[in-house]
Amino acid sequence: MAREFLSQAGIAFTAYDVSTDAAAQERLRQLSGRVSLPVITVDDAVVIGFQKAKLQELLGIA
Repeated sequence: MAREFLSQAGIAFTAYDVSTDAAAQERLRQLSGRVSLPVITVDDAVVIGFQKAKLQELLGIA
């Protein structure tokens, strides 16, 4: 859902596979304090879970 939203909005993003990438797993724990997905960062803001309205606000899109 988050990938589709970002793609449709034309927002470039990098997706990490935390099931196979230990460094990505550690970064996820540092950002969110837990292992829940998705975790999306926009500049210094961390959004846990798919929060469309929050992402629109942070990205300045409607």
